Amino acid sequence: MSAPDVVIIASGGANIASLKFALARLNVSAAVSADAARIRAASHVILPGVGAAADAMTRLRRAGLDALIPTLRQPVLGICLGMQLLFDASAEGGAVCLGIIPGRAERIAEAPGRPVPHTGWNTLEITRPAPLLAGLTPDAYAYFVHSYALPVGPATTATTRYGEPFSACVQQRNFFGAQFHPARSAAVGAQVLRNFLGAPCD
Repeated sequence: MSAPDVVIIASGGANIASLKFALARLNVSAAVSADAARIRAASHVILPGVGAAADAMTRLRRAGLDALIPTLRQPVLGICLGMQLLFDASAEGGAVCLGIIPGRAERIAEAPGRPVPHTGWNTLEITRPAPLLAGLTPDAYAYFVHSYALPVGPATTATTRYGEPFSACVQQRNFFGAQFHPARSAAVGAQVLRNFLGAPCD
């Protein structure tokens, strides 16, 4: 079996270096590209994201990637903001997103002892079997840094509770999402990335 040809979409996210290192620990070398032909030719595509939804969508539109990404047939993984961009919209800046999965990211409600952004380790509650979550135990912890989140919906495969529960992992067809950062989630994150790399290409 040949090694996966992974492309990380050059969306301006500051977490690309740590993601490349995490993939390298799995013996996978990933290219970083905003070239539509290179992205389309990849066996697996990762959409990372750190920052504001509206700014990220502006960068994708300038590169013409807002039209490309929804047409991809290979496994696509959105991470953190990248997962939120797979949905219809975000309350952050009133951003219109990629529209692949129905739903809108909303700001997490702040409360005493529960600051926003939500930063730290939380348990993943698996709600239905999913390829991305194979091999994870019920007490799996992942590392989160975010101020906006998607409510639980039909695409949700795992939730996390920070006040109200929110979608920690999603899947719709060949599109996967992780609200947490696999590159910073130790063995759990490595397993999630390994599972994604094992997802078959169409």
